[in-house]
Amino acid sequence: MMSNQNIVQNNIRRKIYRSILIGMLFLNIAGIIYLEKENLDRQVPNNIKMIVDKEEKFDFDLPMSGKISAKEVGALSINNEKIPANQIDISFSEPFSMTSSEIGQYTIDVKLFGLINYKQINVDVIHSVELIPSGLPIGIYIETDGIMVLGTSPILSTDGLNYEPAVNILKSGDYIKEINGHSIGNKEELIKEVQKSEGKDITFTLLRNKKEIDVKIKPIESNDGGYKIGAWIRDDTQGIGTLTYIDTTGRFGALGHGITDIDTNLLMDIKQGSIHTAKIMQIIKGKSGTPGELVGVINQTEKEKIGEITANTNQGIFGELNNEFKNLTYQEPMKIGLKQNIKLGKAHIRCMVENEIKEYEIEIEKIDLNSSNISKGLVIRITDKRLINVTNGIVQGMSGSPIIQDGKIIGAVTHVFIQDSTKGYGTFIENMIKTVE
Repeated sequence: MMSNQNIVQNNIRRKIYRSILIGMLFLNIAGIIYLEKENLDRQVPNNIKMIVDKEEKFDFDLPMSGKISAKEVGALSINNEKIPANQIDISFSEPFSMTSSEIGQYTIDVKLFGLINYKQINVDVIHSVELIPSGLPIGIYIETDGIMVLGTSPILSTDGLNYEPAVNILKSGDYIKEINGHSIGNKEELIKEVQKSEGKDITFTLLRNKKEIDVKIKPIESNDGGYKIGAWIRDDTQGIGTLTYIDTTGRFGALGHGITDIDTNLLMDIKQGSIHTAKIMQIIKGKSGTPGELVGVINQTEKEKIGEITANTNQGIFGELNNEFKNLTYQEPMKIGLKQNIKLGKAHIRCMVENEIKEYEIEIEKIDLNSSNISKGLVIRITDKRLINVTNGIVQGMSGSPIIQDGKIIGAVTHVFIQDSTKGYGTFIENMIKTVE
């Protein structure tokens, strides 16, 4: 017969086993709920843009309802019927359309199953926008707003010991603006000021997280006879990219993503910048694990300057074209395609890898309306054999290539998949437009 002790032990084991099973069940349920929420988030945008006087159709086919709120909603129509009230209820389980006769903003409070508060959608009604899609390779040159700090390092002093005068004082991503109250324009000026100190304390004025602060550093005389603070710095950068669009007033957008420092991966604060004509000299094809590259020469003369960069943002670089370059592409303007109207399937990108600007066929494989990284809202795949033969897909330097679907510019290429150069990410053109606004 089984002893009481064995019975007790078996009961304990069963309880532990049941607890483990219950715990795993709850984890599975939590995982399913999380994945479903992620799936719903991709289907229901946080932000919607509408063109004034243009009907926008929606078909979410989800068990949700929404309440539209605005101070003045007389201009808004749902399913072609004017709605005079300031709060409108709509069902997300059936197709519906929205039209606004005036520019403005609305909010839609969304409930799951009509009961659970889920999210708020912001609706912007804007004027119709037309852009000239480009695809032209450009040379990019920017000077930072101050001297950018990459990191710190030890210095071998004249006494044979290592010192780190800047450690825990300067931080990666800082911008050195002044030394002892004098503005610093480049690395050479900084080095000169440090040498003049002869080992006395120097006051550095830094821009850190958009705020100016003062710090003091005592330079060390190194074993080579010069004075140093032990900091790695950078004051400008340049590279090849692609011009995305030109608007009808001569403003431009390019890249689709910001210019970040290669060492710190931080968005660079720019003092001034410019885009220039560029000649592609070589194309390094992409392969698994190694992205390809457009290798080119930047024509960095005043005559070959296309325009001035006024902003470096997470959605690209923006600026004004010089007058002589305002008809750069000689193409007809296209209307923009809003993200809710983009479809999976066939589209085109426009770029110049065969000595002239051409369109190449692609496949839009995924649309994420609420990507946490706004430069990765689209997943695209190159299907055009001509482009694959030349580049093996997407290569560095093609960032900014406009994406076109159904005669509208809908986005720009931003990144390549490292393990598969035929695939990459794109951003929505409305994100670039919103940044400019």
